[in-house]
Amino acid sequence: MTEEVQKHSVHTLVFRSLKRTHDMFVSDHAKTISLDEESHKMKMGVKLKTEYSPVLHMPVLKEGRDRVSQLSGGQDIYQSYAHPGDEAEYLITGTHAYPSGPGVALTADTKMHRNPSEGGVLSMALALPPSQVRQEASRTAASVAEIHRHAGGAERVHPQSTSVSLLEGGGTRNSTLMRRAPTMPKPQWHPPWKLFRVISGHLGWVRSIAVEPGNQWFVTGSADRTIKIWDLASGKLKLSLTGHISTVRGVAVSSRSPYLFSCGEDKQVKCWDLEYNKVIRHYHGHLSAVYNLDLHPTIDVLVTCSRDASARVWDIRTKANVHTLTGHTNTVATVRCQAAEPQIITGSHDSTIRLWDLVAGKTRATLTNHKKSVRTLVLHPRQYTFASGSADNIKQWMFPDGSFIQNLSGHNAIINTLAVNSDGVLVSGADNGTMHMWDWRTGYNFQRIHAAVQPGSLDSESGIFACMFDHSESRLITAEADKTIKVYKEDDTATEESHPVNWKPEILKRKRF
Repeated sequence: MTEEVQKHSVHTLVFRSLKRTHDMFVSDHAKTISLDEESHKMKMGVKLKTEYSPVLHMPVLKEGRDRVSQLSGGQDIYQSYAHPGDEAEYLITGTHAYPSGPGVALTADTKMHRNPSEGGVLSMALALPPSQVRQEASRTAASVAEIHRHAGGAERVHPQSTSVSLLEGGGTRNSTLMRRAPTMPKPQWHPPWKLFRVISGHLGWVRSIAVEPGNQWFVTGSADRTIKIWDLASGKLKLSLTGHISTVRGVAVSSRSPYLFSCGEDKQVKCWDLEYNKVIRHYHGHLSAVYNLDLHPTIDVLVTCSRDASARVWDIRTKANVHTLTGHTNTVATVRCQAAEPQIITGSHDSTIRLWDLVAGKTRATLTNHKKSVRTLVLHPRQYTFASGSADNIKQWMFPDGSFIQNLSGHNAIINTLAVNSDGVLVSGADNGTMHMWDWRTGYNFQRIHAAVQPGSLDSESGIFACMFDHSESRLITAEADKTIKVYKEDDTATEESHPVNWKPEILKRKRF
């Protein structure tokens, strides 16, 4: 019995010793884990501070702060980076404050960026267009609601919020959550144009027009290989010039010298002295028909474009080929010059428009929006914009980089020519003989004209190859396939009551392609 008691006491002592050793080990292990956690938190804090300090000063949403607090055991890892009052406002680092408009100086208020409130953030999120998943969910919900309504069940109604301030303390900018499709603004009223005079005299298609700077006469080039000069007031023939051996495709009258320039399908570019009515210079270099030309408004430079897929820049006086502008892959059909950059713009049958750096002789921008040949370009006389015409539609662009503005759709034909005046009337002439009048600002088509062809001509010869406003902008001259030149004038008797604008606030179609 005594031996059993002794054995039991020995076992008890051994058990107590082992238990004490186990407790000590568990305690040391817990301390080690606690030290590891503290070390990990410290490392994470240092890493966040060094790598994410530019953004950690920004306010944290309540949900995110609660979630972080739970994960970090109740300690806010962001607290060392929070600034007093950062719930209301904070300074954005790494960016530059900018004023509300041009010429507005920065003040103490505008330098301070306001932080959106939680309500503002939620309202901004609601104002965003719904995703496809949300749209499908809403459609499903609507169908379920229909079932409930027909079954007599109660339908849950969500009140619509009207307008929520997006910026807390950030001035007067409020936003309505109702998203409306953009609509075309009401167009300016323009009086209609009517046919005033028909001038005949050419024996072939009339392909080009130019009005002299004094607005006394104008010149036309034709497929009959002649250039004719007409009195603008009476429409009578003043002079015929011969020298080209093929169709005359382009004419231009210089405002800096008494010179007339012409180009044609015979690859020739000619300079005519109007004091002697003779050719005084030829510009040789194009390898195929020359389709168009234009004069630089401020320097003595001539630019021509050709079926050889190039445009050439010529020194008028020395006849030197200053630049050969290459890059188009098909016929360059039209070229325009201006004093501002880009100084040269070309349109081609490769369906692209190129803006050129005249000094370097290289492309500065290529516009590829058109899907068909670009046959005509026109520059607005007052705005820093231009338009291009093609068989797909008319497009408006903004200089200097060719930013797309809008499409003018509806003239469903091959557009050969465009003209625009200071009043904002854009004219497009097409291969089928139709002419459309547009309001430049809104793209509203306010008139369509299809003049009768000259008696004796075939109906198939109804086509407009060129059109141009005179310098008073009161007359519009067209060059046509029925071998005539037509002059149009505004209808002086028309009023807004007799010819109202047939306009409705339609959805504005400003598609890029």
